[in-house]
Amino acid sequence: MYLPTRLRLRPLPMKSLYYGVLLAMVSTLSLSFLAFRAISDRMENKAIAPTFDRFNELQLESAREALNSGGQKGLEDYMTSLNRIFGGSSHYLLDSHGIDLVSGESRTELLPPAPSSKWRINVHGRWITSQRSTDGKYWFAAVGLLDRPHIWTFLPYYFLVIGATGVLCWLASVFVVSPIRRIAASIAIFGQGNLSVRAHTRRKDEIGQLGRSFDQMADRLQQLIGSERRLLGDISHELRSPLARLKFAVKLARTSTDSNAALDRIERDVDRITSLVADIVEITFIEGDPAVQGTEVVRAGDIINEVIRDCAVEAEVRGCLIALNGRLAGEVLGNRELLRRAVENVLRNGIRYSPEQSTIDVSLVEDSRAANIAVRDYGPGVPEDALTRIFDPFFRVEEARDATGGGSGLGLSIAKRALQVHHGTITAENAAPGLRVRITIPLLTVSMQN
Repeated sequence: MYLPTRLRLRPLPMKSLYYGVLLAMVSTLSLSFLAFRAISDRMENKAIAPTFDRFNELQLESAREALNSGGQKGLEDYMTSLNRIFGGSSHYLLDSHGIDLVSGESRTELLPPAPSSKWRINVHGRWITSQRSTDGKYWFAAVGLLDRPHIWTFLPYYFLVIGATGVLCWLASVFVVSPIRRIAASIAIFGQGNLSVRAHTRRKDEIGQLGRSFDQMADRLQQLIGSERRLLGDISHELRSPLARLKFAVKLARTSTDSNAALDRIERDVDRITSLVADIVEITFIEGDPAVQGTEVVRAGDIINEVIRDCAVEAEVRGCLIALNGRLAGEVLGNRELLRRAVENVLRNGIRYSPEQSTIDVSLVEDSRAANIAVRDYGPGVPEDALTRIFDPFFRVEEARDATGGGSGLGLSIAKRALQVHHGTITAENAAPGLRVRITIPLLTVSMQN
């Protein structure tokens, strides 16, 4: 069997996801800080700075009016009142050359470089703001010390951010990382051979979907592996007897004077082995991937008519009659051959265990959702405790086998698996006399056809 080359991925350390979550949160906080800083700068440039500019214009005009009305003394009194109101800062009214109109000192260092008419800057721990009058004759300037808040002022907020980040990381580990690690651990244990391990998650998000997908896959693999093991064990058991008889028949053919009888025995055992191998190939075909094996829309009634037509000869040989009651008009979406084999195996099983000159009743009932098929024979039936086991591979009721010597024990098992592929069901019940096998096949609804 050809296996595609698997892509080799180097696994990351188990704890890397924690670091990834932490890095994502720190990155989010950093980007948020940058975004808030950009918003703050924009607000300052668009709203706060123009307000201060208009405030400086108002102070400039007030100082100019104080100078015009009260002279130098009036201007000095006004500047003193400003210094008192805005404690820790100094205010000046300068001429166009930067000369203080109160003290006469040069304060050109407070003016912006030409041709700017205003500025607001921080220089060596001081804030400086200045504004020129509209006629260019005066400058209003203010200087103050930067009142930087102490680190202890913001320390509680730093701890709050760190604590919030820690809580978010813990929540991420509890609700994201830890469930993924549990699912990964379950997958690892399953890969080591413990086929019963499951994730058992109730989450509704993507992690829950991952866990449920793993559980479904594990159920399917456990079923397939268990079925394969049982099948191999049953095959070895079933082949042991005909091979032993075949070996004995070969020895008898070499030594017996009646070689034809020995050859007849060899032929019967070879036919039995051939039939067994054919049934095994058929059940392996069903166990493969039947969902993609020739799916089509077929009429359920056509399948029933075809099976009855094929089995009529075998029934006549045994002196039996197949009685058909009802009809099916619905359609089924599936594999035509698998469905035909399922119904045929059930009907042939009924023929095999029917007494001579009896009837095999085939009843058909259809509703809006499913086609219901019932096959009843008038044979010996089966013990009540064997009604469910007759669908297991290689299971045969001892009394029936002794009476008829028939079958490989795979016919009903093949029928059950073929119906399971099509989401159908098959059950058996004693009809007193005989056995009744009921088959249900879902029909193709109108909405599906559209």
